[in-house]
Amino acid sequence: MVRGIRGAITVEKNDKAEIITAAQELLKAMIAENKVITDDIAAIIFSSTPDLNAAFPAASARNLGLAEVPVFGTQEIDNPWGVPQCLRILMLVNTKASLREIKHIYLRNAVTLRPDLAE
Repeated sequence: MVRGIRGAITVEKNDKAEIITAAQELLKAMIAENKVITDDIAAIIFSSTPDLNAAFPAASARNLGLAEVPVFGTQEIDNPWGVPQCLRILMLVNTKASLREIKHIYLRNAVTLRPDLAE
């Protein structure tokens, strides 16, 4: 069965290295917390707020050995109430885990998006 694992992280500034590093940190945490095996990843969707355009966050997956995994990047709408400088990831995985067993990851200021899911 395909399940979605959500994650979000913020960065301090619109900087290529910082965006890639944050995306990798989030991806690593999502994979580790959910014990994801690379071959079980169906696709990964990356989004970023409009104030982040210095890097393509999806490129971070290539540096983690996920070169065969389909990735897609998009920009979020300019929401005046949204969390600024925020990257989001939706990882679609083949798993036997139930919805309640999936661990969604929210880091840094992104914990405000889903405080009920953030640890």
